[in-house]
Amino acid sequence: MTATTAARRTIIEDLYSEALVLADEARNAFDMRCEMAPDSARNEARIALSIEGLRTTTRLMHILAWLLNQRAFLSGELNENQLRRHGRLPAERPSMPGMMAKLLPETRHLVRESERLHARVARLDREWPQAQAARQNEVDAMRCRITEAFAPQLLAG
Repeated sequence: MTATTAARRTIIEDLYSEALVLADEARNAFDMRCEMAPDSARNEARIALSIEGLRTTTRLMHILAWLLNQRAFLSGELNENQLRRHGRLPAERPSMPGMMAKLLPETRHLVRESERLHARVARLDREWPQAQAARQNEVDAMRCRITEAFAPQLLAG
């Protein structure tokens, strides 16, 4: 395993742990079964909780799916083409400011943390394929140099 692969595996595992913790916190924060029957004053807050809860849990599930695809790739269960085709992170759907204002501060914090995690993972999703392409271009360039270096000898021999 190369140093780059080891570092990538460490990053993926750390992000995976963080995403699992956030998903568990989201489940607890957005669980409305324990609340009393809604009255007119609480109805808007319940709607905001539902909307942002769905956005947050969806965001976290997309992150977890991306991380699981990365883990599968690193363990050899997915090849590079499969990862490129099926392993992309969906675009972010940010929280709605009007809905966020109706949530408790700790719930807003949880939503913001999920957005920050998505931004970090999205950056990796953009940068890692570019780094791979750059490495591939370097390998191709080296092959060309080797071919050119030995081509005259092959013709003369």
